[in-house]
Amino acid sequence: MRIFNNRRTFLFLAVIVFYLIASLAFASSTGEAEEEAADGHGGPVLIILLGLIVILLAAKLGGDVFERFNQPAVLGELVIGMLIGNLNLIGIDYFVTMQHNMTLEILAELGVIILLFEVGLESSVKEMMKVGLTSFMVAIFGVVAPFFLGWGCGYVFLPNESIYVHIFIGATLTATSVGITARVLKDIGKIRTREAKIILGAAVIDDILGLVILAVVAGIITAVSAGAGDGLSSGAILWIIFKAVAFVVGAIAVGSFVMPHYFKFAIRLKGKGVFLSFCLLVCFLLSFLAGKVGLAPIVGAFAAGLILDDVHFKEFRERGEHGIEELIEPIAVFLVPIFFVRMGMMVDLRTFTHVEILGFAVVMTLVAIIGKQVCSLAIFDKTINRVAIGLGMIPRGEVGLIFAGIGAKLMLDGHPVISTGTYSAVVIMVMVTTLVTPPVLKMSMLRGEAKKEKKEKIEATA
Repeated sequence: MRIFNNRRTFLFLAVIVFYLIASLAFASSTGEAEEEAADGHGGPVLIILLGLIVILLAAKLGGDVFERFNQPAVLGELVIGMLIGNLNLIGIDYFVTMQHNMTLEILAELGVIILLFEVGLESSVKEMMKVGLTSFMVAIFGVVAPFFLGWGCGYVFLPNESIYVHIFIGATLTATSVGITARVLKDIGKIRTREAKIILGAAVIDDILGLVILAVVAGIITAVSAGAGDGLSSGAILWIIFKAVAFVVGAIAVGSFVMPHYFKFAIRLKGKGVFLSFCLLVCFLLSFLAGKVGLAPIVGAFAAGLILDDVHFKEFRERGEHGIEELIEPIAVFLVPIFFVRMGMMVDLRTFTHVEILGFAVVMTLVAIIGKQVCSLAIFDKTINRVAIGLGMIPRGEVGLIFAGIGAKLMLDGHPVISTGTYSAVVIMVMVTTLVTPPVLKMSMLRGEAKKEKKEKIEATA
């Protein structure tokens, strides 16, 4: 397969050479680079600008390479981040500062909030209500099985860690990356099949359940870390569960009532960007409220996306405004890659030299795959391709990385819940489950359709 023509090859190599020369020029001394930036007219902002130049260029190069092989760009952003974050192993130390730069970290946090807001926008409460009991049961099986398998995996490989660490590892395996599966189904023209509707409906419910589990587990760990002793009472745990469920359900219920009035007020305002600004206000407000009640801000961002239904935007559309998905995309193009590149930069490649971590990664990946195959047990209709549904629920993608990133910041007994080694194992699991899904799902769906067609021909001739 010819990936580049001569012109593209020249341009690609020219960019890479320029990138490396520029990087090496700034990499001689971290302290000197910071002093030079601070002494210039731009002050500290020059350091941030350089960081953005490196991260955004790296993200686009990495994403381009992976997309040429029909793989998600997010994997390219993750891999290029891993390379940048480990250049210190060959003596290039400048990029170490980017891993701990507070401004870049905040931009990455905003990126993941916008990402979950986009995921929520792509989901619909009404559509979830239509998918029926089958999708709901598939989602339940697809959350419960990976959660307990992941818990057991953590218990076996990390026997000296707290039970809360084991539980968090289980939570990391629960959610499904609906975007990756949707892309595969769309590419092969099967997005309107019954299997596709079940998978996508279940994946959305999966995400909600996964975020609630994350909120509960993170809340318990935070409470324990804050001085609740060796554990929490059953009442305290029930309160955390109630708080997480009440926030998501309450946001959807209240939002469906408030949003029509909210946008009726917004439509009266003149000036550019009113529609986008009011949508972002909803996103940031619910993210803020989620954080204030002890949940991850991404839970609020996802809930905000869920309650912004197209029906609320009718008057804006009539006025000639673009859809919120189109308006939010340029913001996501800027902020989201910062998050994924930084997630890659957090991986220490030296951990891959430890056999126990690689073993943990292999078993965790197998558990992640097997756990989602349990979904097929919820399908009783023999005309439905149960194998395809199980395969479609496999990819963890960006959701698994978000969970791992939160775990890397949660502190328990003075150290992160997700250690450097465990984080590396999770990244391997995310990459493998994301890479393996497109080809196997495509194969299963096409094979299933071929069997159906063959059966229909036999019945027609009989």
